[in-house]
Amino acid sequence: MKKVITYGTYDLLHQGHINLLRRAKELGDYLIVGVTNDNFDRERGKLNVCNNVLERVEAVKATGLADKIIIEDYFGQKIDDIQKYNVDIFAIGSDWEGKFDYLNEYCKVVYLPRTEGISSTMLREEKQTTIKVGIVGCGNIAKRFVPEANYVNGVEIIGAYDCNMAVADAFVKSNSLRKMFNSFEEMLSEVDAVYIATPHLSHYAYSKQALLAKKHVLCEIPLVLEEEQARELYAIAEQQGVILMEANKTAHCPAFNHLMVMIKSGAIGEVVDIEASLSRLLPDKTRREFDPAQAGGSMYESGVYPLLPIFCLLGTDYKNLDIYSRMENGVDIYTKGVLRYPTAVCSFKLGLGVKTEGNLVISGTKGYAYVPAPWWKTDYFELRYEDQNLNKKFFYKWDGEGLRYEIQEWMSCIVNKRFSTARLRRRESIAMAGVMQQFTERKNFMEI
Repeated sequence: MKKVITYGTYDLLHQGHINLLRRAKELGDYLIVGVTNDNFDRERGKLNVCNNVLERVEAVKATGLADKIIIEDYFGQKIDDIQKYNVDIFAIGSDWEGKFDYLNEYCKVVYLPRTEGISSTMLREEKQTTIKVGIVGCGNIAKRFVPEANYVNGVEIIGAYDCNMAVADAFVKSNSLRKMFNSFEEMLSEVDAVYIATPHLSHYAYSKQALLAKKHVLCEIPLVLEEEQARELYAIAEQQGVILMEANKTAHCPAFNHLMVMIKSGAIGEVVDIEASLSRLLPDKTRREFDPAQAGGSMYESGVYPLLPIFCLLGTDYKNLDIYSRMENGVDIYTKGVLRYPTAVCSFKLGLGVKTEGNLVISGTKGYAYVPAPWWKTDYFELRYEDQNLNKKFFYKWDGEGLRYEIQEWMSCIVNKRFSTARLRRRESIAMAGVMQQFTERKNFMEI
């Protein structure tokens, strides 16, 4: 049996892709198709791929031309795959003429003619709708948003609004934006979407007003501090036909996503324990983070981060949550939570005045995953086993401030009309708000 292998992104699958797959199929008896994963695409500078890897795999599968579909994760994988699958022919489009001649050492290389007049780039340009974005709240996180958005096609930040007009004016000028809005209502009349980077307690009102005005919303963490408010906002978004997304940058980090996929695939067996911690020592006690009137404290400030891997891997149907906190002047400078599941137990530690290790450990029946501090900014992790010869280390690139990943996913959801991202599902975001509410109401709570 003659085996053929080919690779591609297959974004916005079109007739050109189908023609290429058919030509590759005709070269042999068995066609293997490698689909580049989202992380690999990002590393190659393809941050603006419209369809995620699962959507692209399904599209290739639907052609009926592939006998086997694999995921391309890393540079050099083509040689590994050719040897692993005993491939006879490597086929690729003629626009790569000469670039893969080095593979002739391992199999025959064939450059296939491409279909003239059609390409993914052309379709993206035709499909691309520029989303006009307004920024609400001009603090530190918003300052990072503007340069990060420049890496994502289809985003045009036209202006900003802040209740402090002097701050807004300075922000608009320093970022060379088109306009400083005098009111939130004025902004909503001129934009398609808003990025909300205001203090926690204002998230609900701003988000609801924007959604009711049929504007897409990307809201900083925590989305809200009450479960019912989160449910309401997501319901309004779907009713209005717009996208609401919580801006948890870790959820969209390439390395973190790969880790989650590997663990869900059974790389360490059944998960029985997750420990996650995150802390900062902030000496200036006059900051917003220490003001109880502004929802200060370690739980509200950082709690959604350690809850992310717990809910992603074990779901949101935990049986019990016990919370232990050290309080100072009305805010928690340290909080530990213990979640009990039917077959697992998880814990998280947070600090604004207490320093912890800041790593992530996921324990399973076959091994464990270790992500060193700061794990929420994942660029490296290890899978460790009883037999140390099986241990594996994974290295990734974390670009800039990391916000470009969540912005790209937000844009992808808008373009593809996906009301929930698989990286942070609505039910997980709602459950996080429920944990915040439990802390507020001091349920199963003990002060230490």
